[in-house]
Amino acid sequence: MKVTLDIPQVELEKLIAPAIAEPRIALYDINWQQYQTFIDLFSGHQNLHLTYLKGALEIVTLSPEHEMLERMIARLIARLLYVYADVMNIDLFSCGSATCKSEFTARGLEPDESFCIGQRQELPDLAIEITVTSGGIDKLEVYQGLGITEVWFYQNGKFALYGINSDRSGYNAIAQSQSFPNLDLNLMVEYIQPDQEPVMVRAWRKFLSAND
Repeated sequence: MKVTLDIPQVELEKLIAPAIAEPRIALYDINWQQYQTFIDLFSGHQNLHLTYLKGALEIVTLSPEHEMLERMIARLIARLLYVYADVMNIDLFSCGSATCKSEFTARGLEPDESFCIGQRQELPDLAIEITVTSGGIDKLEVYQGLGITEVWFYQNGKFALYGINSDRSGYNAIAQSQSFPNLDLNLMVEYIQPDQEPVMVRAWRKFLSAND
């Protein structure tokens, strides 16, 4: 569904409420205040994901099954990273899936997981996206405007990593994480088995401690 929106904010809920069963809604000519209103409107709707880029707003509705799978994978990846940071004595701060946004660059989204490294700050250094369904808005373009240093996409048992350019004009595909230069993600993937989460976390810690 594609909609161009130019109506008072009080009418937004009436317009969108019947349409949230759509898997993907694209809205255009959305100003920053309207985007903020949508964030407030959908607060608590965990299966709805908002991505905002310079006036375009994409609302993605995940099925309960996809939402649960996405969250299980994201949380397990986060737990494995916490263990790695703990064993390697890295200061890792959780930012979770809190909305990352910038009015100045007119961008915003909710990563599946995100982290600050070294110290907590307004926006994370690392964002992780679990790709269950593909979207219309280029999330890397959104992240570029937010200045996120590194973005990981996880899909079908594989990571695709992107590091921001030195002039912050875009991203390059990278083979190794710049945030965790000694982390073997191909190895960590073997421990991303949500149905065996406690076992995998313990096994990962045991492996790391034995090879530290």
